[in-house]
Amino acid sequence: MRIAVFGGTGGTGRRFVAQALAAGHQLIALVRDPAKAPPAHDGLTVLTGEATSDQGAVTAAVTGADAVVSALGTERTWQGVRAPTVMAEATARIVTAMREAEVARVVWLSGLGVGDTLAEVPPLPRLAYRALLSRVYADKAAGERLLRRSGLDWTLVYPVMMTNGAPTGRYRHGERLELRGVPTVARADVAAFMLGRVTSGDYLHKIAVIAD
Repeated sequence: MRIAVFGGTGGTGRRFVAQALAAGHQLIALVRDPAKAPPAHDGLTVLTGEATSDQGAVTAAVTGADAVVSALGTERTWQGVRAPTVMAEATARIVTAMREAEVARVVWLSGLGVGDTLAEVPPLPRLAYRALLSRVYADKAAGERLLRRSGLDWTLVYPVMMTNGAPTGRYRHGERLELRGVPTVARADVAAFMLGRVTSGDYLHKIAVIAD
C-alpha cells in the first residue's frame, strides 16, 4: 500500500514507519524538521511542511495514497504546550486534503482519556490526566470531533500509557477493555496494531482501546 504518514518523527510514528517499510509498503511522511526525519529508505518519501498550516504540503503528502495514518502528538516544552490548538488545526488540514485527494481511509492515534474515553481510565491515571493533560486532551478531542464528522473511513486508536519497551505481540484491543491500576502498552505494539488496521480495514468508524 501507499500510506501517507503524519507524526512519523515521534516515538510511535517512527516505529510505525519502520514496521510499514519492513512489510513492503510505500510511505510518504510529512515532517516539520527534516533533520528529525526517519532514516532514509527506498520506500520512504519525506516531504517538509507544517501540518497545522501548510495546506499545500499536507495535500501533496496525501495525494495518491491508499490510506492516511496520523501519529501526531502535542509537543510539550518547559514552557508548556507548544500550541494549544495544534491537533485541531492539523486535523482540519488533513481532512481537507483527504477530501481533495479522494482518499477515504485514516487510522488516527489518540490516547485513552481523550473525550468520552476518560470514563474508561482507572482512577489513579485519571487524576493525573486531569491534572497534567487537560489542555492537551481538550485539543485532541477537538480534532477528533472534526474527524468523526468528516465522512471519512476513520479508526481512532486509544492506547493506555505507552512505554518504549520491545514489541510483545500479546496486547489486547477492543472498543472497551477492563483496565485496572496503571495499565501500559509498548509503542511498538501500538504501531503494529495501527498498521494492521490500515491493511485489514476493520474497526471502521469505531474506536479501538489497546493495552497489554
